[in-house]
Amino acid sequence: MKPILVVGASVGGATAANTLALAGLPVIMLERDLSWVKPCGGALPPKAFEEFDLPQSLISRRVYKTTIYSPSNRRTEIDVVGLEEGDHDYVAMACREDLDPFLRARAVANGAELIEGQLLDLSVQSDGVEVTYRAKGEREKQTMKVEVVIGADGAYSTTAKALGLERLPRCIAIQERIRLPEDKMARWQETADLYLGHDVSPDLYAWVFPKSDHVAVGCGAGPGNTAEARRLLANLKQRIAPELAGGEVFLEEAHALPMHPREHIAFERAMLIGDAAGLVVGTSGEGIYWAMKSGKQAALTLIDVLPDVSEKALRQYEKIWWKEYRTMYRFLQWLQKWGYGNERQMEVFTDMCRNKDVQQLTFESYMHKRMTRVPWVAQMRMTGDILAAQVRHYLRPRTKRMSS
Repeated sequence: MKPILVVGASVGGATAANTLALAGLPVIMLERDLSWVKPCGGALPPKAFEEFDLPQSLISRRVYKTTIYSPSNRRTEIDVVGLEEGDHDYVAMACREDLDPFLRARAVANGAELIEGQLLDLSVQSDGVEVTYRAKGEREKQTMKVEVVIGADGAYSTTAKALGLERLPRCIAIQERIRLPEDKMARWQETADLYLGHDVSPDLYAWVFPKSDHVAVGCGAGPGNTAEARRLLANLKQRIAPELAGGEVFLEEAHALPMHPREHIAFERAMLIGDAAGLVVGTSGEGIYWAMKSGKQAALTLIDVLPDVSEKALRQYEKIWWKEYRTMYRFLQWLQKWGYGNERQMEVFTDMCRNKDVQQLTFESYMHKRMTRVPWVAQMRMTGDILAAQVRHYLRPRTKRMSS
């Protein structure tokens, strides 16, 4: 058979290619720029290291606590613990400059071919897909005939565009990597910070994520606010200036993220995964795990249905995905709109996160990647706390930033 082309060799594309290569199928990864490091917070659940057979050495730092700061700077500290305490009660922080090359190299070692080049166009035909691309450093266009294309080429997906699909609404994630003096770095020894407020992110959140020898300081800006991304990041750095004193910025980076999933992610001789499919989850903006998971699922579906590569056959990938995760995606999209709608609501969201049931259920779902059933007693407690917070923050006058 003709080879399978995976466009994009980041976490999702490399995972798809590796799965196909292990099954003995011919596969080519086409990556535009192997030197490029995708801007990313780098958070992963420990589950990912077991599920995708990742070495623990890729963990730059383990985060055991999360601190949320409301617009008025009220603080909520949360332990990263699910319903039962265990050895994996942490968020693993990875650096994409380590994670992506590892995944690519593994796929190549298992039989995948890697081409550094840019996809220009593709044409789905009855006997395959004709792909036009330009290898890096070359001026001439080249073509190849492949069996199937898996688009893993991000929010601006050329694959999706060539298939005639509309671009998804996007947000911009912008961050700086900052090396801090040892005494300042100790502040983030085992905690990650999230900051809420229209001054740092009108419709998402800002963050400080620790790595082994630096912190990633960034924020997200949704549609209509992307032009303000640099100003928002400057506001965040000013807001936490004492904690960054003496720090050295060694990398500035920005990248687009999709705001919601595509209605369809499988087509005739083509599938989309990760950001190209819009599979970033709401509220948190988490994308690494979902890119890898969708890459593996798309590859497994293809292995199962070959030689049938019709739209009907490949839609099995889509059906399996949404049967498992549609409820979760819809809930997190709603929670994002509800929690980040305005600054009063951000205050309510911060108070909601102080509820122990909310904390445990959130991390239970995060660490195991499934919607956790909520006992009715816990539902009553959470509902009561949320209603009280709504009354408290919508009836009293707004206050300026404070600490508590």
